[in-house]
Amino acid sequence: MRKEIPLKGRSWSELEPEMETMTAGDIDWRHGRSPMYVFYTTDEVYDVARNAYMKYFTENGLGNAKAFIGIGQMEREVIEMGLSLFNAPENATGSMTTGGTESLLLAIKSCRDWTRANRPSVVKPNIVAPMSTHPAFDKAADLMDLEIRRVPLRPDHRADAKAMDAAIDDQTMMIVGAAPCFPHGVIDPIEELSEVAVKRDLWLHVDACVGGYISPFAKRLGYDIPVFDFSLPGVRSISADLHKFGHCPKPASTVFYRDTSYHDFQKFDHAEWSGGRMITQTYVGTRPGGAIAAAWAVMNNLGIEGYEEIASRMLKMAHQYKDDINAIDGLKVVGDPHITIVAYESVDPAVDIAQVAESMRSKGWLIGMSRLPVAIITMMSLLHEPVRAEYIADLKDSVDSVRATGNKAAGSSVNTNYS
Repeated sequence: MRKEIPLKGRSWSELEPEMETMTAGDIDWRHGRSPMYVFYTTDEVYDVARNAYMKYFTENGLGNAKAFIGIGQMEREVIEMGLSLFNAPENATGSMTTGGTESLLLAIKSCRDWTRANRPSVVKPNIVAPMSTHPAFDKAADLMDLEIRRVPLRPDHRADAKAMDAAIDDQTMMIVGAAPCFPHGVIDPIEELSEVAVKRDLWLHVDACVGGYISPFAKRLGYDIPVFDFSLPGVRSISADLHKFGHCPKPASTVFYRDTSYHDFQKFDHAEWSGGRMITQTYVGTRPGGAIAAAWAVMNNLGIEGYEEIASRMLKMAHQYKDDINAIDGLKVVGDPHITIVAYESVDPAVDIAQVAESMRSKGWLIGMSRLPVAIITMMSLLHEPVRAEYIADLKDSVDSVRATGNKAAGSSVNTNYS
């Protein structure tokens, strides 16, 4: 029977325990059991974010130019602070969005409309991207009737700039690189892609949704982080998620443009309806003012020193995980991850990695997997710091158990569902 709104309302004291019962079976993310979705940092940062979010819980980001002037100022300052991390030129700008998917959609929409205005010969636009590019690009292609040309990767699982160059034709509007890509955690050779973009006079978008708010601090700490930002002349836009390693509450992301002239094409401007002219800079209209306020508060609370301290802990932890995984007989980390995404595969025919994943699930770990190569993926945050020994012990036990069975179990499959 379909659920109906109750005739009489109930108090919070009644609702809260029912909600807790409904969520009792959720993954235990607080104890590091989820490889993604939640990026908890510290109790202090959580309190700052929660307090700021709830203080401006009712405000609407749609009205930040007329009604909620302070929220508008916070958003502008978040964008400016983000631009300061990416060596942006003086005329660069950007917008806050609801997440990486919207950031990518907006960058692609801006590129498409800029291309329409400046390259009228492009009538069937395509995007040339590495095989590892996020499916949000395909979402954009579905919405905008674009073609995505996915190009095989180099042996090190990074984008192959030469192969991408060969895939470009006179209808190509954009090329793409990631910093890093989700399946393997490696930063594409953006410098090489920038050279292609400049040579071809094409729009290069850098998907830094995962790494945008940790990689600059890792570089400041002396880690070998390949250059991927606006210091490269071919980079016209960058996306970076605040609600990942910016340590801000959801939904919060950013999209940046080398020049305001590119950003202008992001705008939605419509007057042909009864209500009069409506202008929005993003796809969505109503946006939670709390997310904007919380992002501003977290960035100011942490500062450069706070972000560096967190980055240092996370990268040290990720390297320890990599070493521990590589030390397990039969497993190998995929490629050479630059930040905290670690994927690992089986190099022993007697160890079916899909069965290792099933064994880990049975021990209470949520497992994500990639398809090429078949591997287990973990996007680590500080939640994974205190559970490393337990995770590695369970992983070793799972590998030993699978090896002991000697055969691939019936019905074994790769579950790559991230919905």
